[in-house]
Amino acid sequence: MKEHLLALKEEALEVLEKVETPKELAELRVKYSGKKGALTEILRGMGKLSAEERPVVGQVANEVREAIEEVVNRKQDEFTKAETNERLQAEKIDVTLPGRALPQGGLHPLNKVIEQIEDIFTGMGYRVAEGPQAETDYYNFEALNLPKNHPARDMQDSFYLTEDLLMRTHTSPVQIRAMEAMKGETPIKVICPGTVFRRDDDDATHSFQFHQIEGLVVGKNIRMSDLKGTLLQFAREMFGESTEIRLRPSFFPFTEPSAEVDVTFVKKNGERVWIEILGCGMVHPKVLEMGGFDPEVYSGFAFGMGVERIAILKYGIDDIRHFYNSDLSFLKQFARQ
Repeated sequence: MKEHLLALKEEALEVLEKVETPKELAELRVKYSGKKGALTEILRGMGKLSAEERPVVGQVANEVREAIEEVVNRKQDEFTKAETNERLQAEKIDVTLPGRALPQGGLHPLNKVIEQIEDIFTGMGYRVAEGPQAETDYYNFEALNLPKNHPARDMQDSFYLTEDLLMRTHTSPVQIRAMEAMKGETPIKVICPGTVFRRDDDDATHSFQFHQIEGLVVGKNIRMSDLKGTLLQFAREMFGESTEIRLRPSFFPFTEPSAEVDVTFVKKNGERVWIEILGCGMVHPKVLEMGGFDPEVYSGFAFGMGVERIAILKYGIDDIRHFYNSDLSFLKQFARQ
């Protein structure tokens, strides 16, 4: 029996070394060491052996079984590694290829203009001040020299939330709040950006909701010439060094004297024209008083501009509604600017 076991070992090892597929390996494993395999068949004859032979044959049988299992396991590892390598080769990623760039957004054109205006004025020493969009009648009108039943209120049809609370019609209330916060101390140099609301019908040049940036300077010996110089510097930084401005007399309840400001603008045909961009003036003495300043000691100037109007001129846009329609074909062009 010992000779049969050694012969089986030699045969099995020789055959197993030549195996080429996992299926064939599994079949041979069953053939040689399975429950009904050749090794088991030989060991069934151990009952006929003497007591002295059985331990010796048992040891040889274990050695044969271990030798067969060792080859089977080694071959199985080889097949597994080969399969893994084959799969890795088929699934590998070429890391030298350039990555697929994700689409990136950009600032809305109105936000770009607001940031540019803020940069210009903060560069002149102004700070940015903000206030609530739902404003009281006092700050929106009365503190700005617009008492109840004043005819100038008709210029600003309003969205009232209560009898005394409305959606602000301009960012001028922030100027009053800024003066109050200073408690009579100067200088004051602020710009006030924000959204405002008026009961306008939407068309190419109007919207019920739009954006303004207003500015306020208060101190001693502030003059109209300071206002003009400030606005000229702003216009040239916004529209180009060759830009000129002119001031035309106008009326605003919260400034006296008041003016409309035009800038030179070159049309597509090369014609140079004047286009209005903002209103301004010296702060009215009553407004200074409401803000806590003695108009006999202090003076100031204020200005206000529509962000949409500046953006329309800067980018050559013909309809204000383009800013609000969320049309990606329109907005994408500004992401690259």
